[in-house]
Amino acid sequence: MVRQTAPVNARSALFDLYGDHLRPRGGTAPVAALVRLLGALDIAAPAVRTAISRMVGQRWLVPVKTATGPGYRLTAKAERRLSDAAARIYRRGIAPWDGHWHLLVLEHIPARASRERVRTGLTYLGYAPLRDETWVSPRPSTEVDALLAAEEVHAHRFRAAHEGDATCLTAMAWDLEGLARAYTAWLEDARELAAKAGDTPTDKDAFVVRSLLVHEWRKFLFSDPGLPTEVMPEGWPGREAAAFFDQEASRLLPAAGRYVDCCLRPNGEP
Repeated sequence: MVRQTAPVNARSALFDLYGDHLRPRGGTAPVAALVRLLGALDIAAPAVRTAISRMVGQRWLVPVKTATGPGYRLTAKAERRLSDAAARIYRRGIAPWDGHWHLLVLEHIPARASRERVRTGLTYLGYAPLRDETWVSPRPSTEVDALLAAEEVHAHRFRAAHEGDATCLTAMAWDLEGLARAYTAWLEDARELAAKAGDTPTDKDAFVVRSLLVHEWRKFLFSDPGLPTEVMPEGWPGREAAAFFDQEASRLLPAAGRYVDCCLRPNGEP
């Protein structure tokens, strides 16, 4: 049996579970199944229920009745967020970079709490600040309108070509040195974790290892918007890390999926 060495945040793990396994299965699961599945990650039932309650309060989940008891379904808002996250995690359906940058120039936001929410939201959506109120991304995000509207913030938008060294622009906006260290550290840990699973892991071990890999990999959504190869330094470690993640996520998916299907059945975990 694979044992994890660090605790997993219950709310983040619930997002991962819905995004990676439950959304393709209809986006609904009984509470009992959620407790069983996250229990495999050493998350206690009270923590699961607290995370569910918070996600309901934040309008990511809604309570529903299932054939086997009370359950929760993704909201339309959550479906959109998880669909976008999946595209970025697995780099699917992303058009080649056209060489232009998307710029947002925000109007001044007087309230500090609102500024922080906008900053956090834009960072997650793949933008980085060039100045306090000027943000840049290699691609526009479909969620920007909703984020700014929620905070009643207006922004001027530009599609711009950079006249100069694109790699220098990228290094100015994003912490490439810190990001490179993070990718290198992730790859080292991921190889060790995958080795523990072995070549023929049990369905439960495959679910645990794949969940932990996705859980840590998803954190890069907050620091790397999928920066184009054309603007990255030579020997960028993110390429090797991404290749390993893709390989292991694909290898472990069939067995992990079987474990999820088993836990969703009325009789639960084997």
